[in-house]
Amino acid sequence: MEEFKDKVVVVTGGSRGMGKEIVLAFAERGAHVVIASRKIEACEALAEEVRSRFGVRALPVACNVSDWDQCDALVDAAHSEFGRVDVLVNNAGLSPHYPSLVEVSEALFDKTIAVNLRGPFRLAALVGHKMVESGGGSIVNIGSVEAIRPSEKALPYAAAKSGLHILTEGFAKEYAPTVRVNTVQPGPFLTDISENWADGARKELEAVVALGRCAEPAEVVGAVLFFSSSASSYSTGAVLRVDGGWR
Repeated sequence: MEEFKDKVVVVTGGSRGMGKEIVLAFAERGAHVVIASRKIEACEALAEEVRSRFGVRALPVACNVSDWDQCDALVDAAHSEFGRVDVLVNNAGLSPHYPSLVEVSEALFDKTIAVNLRGPFRLAALVGHKMVESGGGSIVNIGSVEAIRPSEKALPYAAAKSGLHILTEGFAKEYAPTVRVNTVQPGPFLTDISENWADGARKELEAVVALGRCAEPAEVVGAVLFFSSSASSYSTGAVLRVDGGWR
């Protein structure tokens, strides 16, 4: 995938978990990366790692995507540093635990929607508009199987991810034909975050996956690279399930 060399890629939630794996994959292929996350120290550490390992430029940015102004500041920072954005990966996500549906607080509900839906909306609007002006690009949203197979344990999150499907198709129409917008919809996957799952959670998840296992990060990252590259040049407004055959 030589076509990523010297491209500029923004990844939200990029300092850990799947976001970190996505950053590393693009950097390994020669892309310059903007690593956005709430904790600047983690962003800075990963930025230093990709600079030393891959010889690319890396910009760490503290950004809580639930904050409208911080989304604007992230886009401004990326364009100030690089002059353009070729790929935006809306990866930042949040799925808080709660005792029961009736005990979901207004604050928890609003926070979940803000991180998983409002942030991707604002970033796609800003970045997509600038991509059109500069000749094109690709926006990849990271969804969830919860959007089509909702659990009572994560219903606000599932609703937000379902809304992401609507944004995907709407932005794809608005910014066509030069900007493509697609969603990768993963099932359970194994990163550093999964190491903190509750006892028995992995076994429970794998019991409802046709392939009988959780995904390795590269299996999800591959779909992100696909939608970011010319290999998917006739795909926009699409949702790709990468869930192992969730039943």
